Amino acid sequence: MSLPQAHLVDDDEAIRDALAWLLKSRGLPCTTYDCAEAFLAAWTPKLAGCVILDMRMPGMSGLDCFDALRERNSTLPVIFLTGHGDVPLAVATLKKGAFDFFEKPFNDNDLATRAQEAMELDAGQRAANATVDSVNTRLSTLTTRERQIMELVLLGKFNKVIADDLNISMRTVEVHRANLFDKMKVKTAVELANLLKPQR
Repeated sequence: MSLPQAHLVDDDEAIRDALAWLLKSRGLPCTTYDCAEAFLAAWTPKLAGCVILDMRMPGMSGLDCFDALRERNSTLPVIFLTGHGDVPLAVATLKKGAFDFFEKPFNDNDLATRAQEAMELDAGQRAANATVDSVNTRLSTLTTRERQIMELVLLGKFNKVIADDLNISMRTVEVHRANLFDKMKVKTAVELANLLKPQR
């Protein structure tokens, strides 16, 4: 994953420079683009942080860029910068999933604060997704028997009951249970249940 930062897309050089300076002064790394096409060319699923996107630009508009990001399944939070006449359009984009919009002229500090919040949201989502991916990877290593035992462990059944249910020895259950816990990187049935909560 790339370094989390604000990706600022605006055709107005003065606004780009002023906002980049503001964000960096608040400790937020920032990369600037002078058009939507340049940003989309640089975009990869690994880009992290947020997008600050001007609504009206020559060539591809901010709205078109937003739609293109959604088509690519981008999860980057998007903050729109709008002129007065674009407010109804900006409200519509919020309903489509934009993070926020600011009408020009806007309060610089408010924008920087929202950019920080958007970046924190993105970081949280990526951490949650990484956890789910990690759990799925662990689950994929389990044998069929280990999965059977896992389901019974999650139901709160003791080793002796599991052995009776599966018609195997208690020692075999203990071995499979130990392997299961080792592969899932947990020490107790409670830890296993908590780990699997998002999956179930």
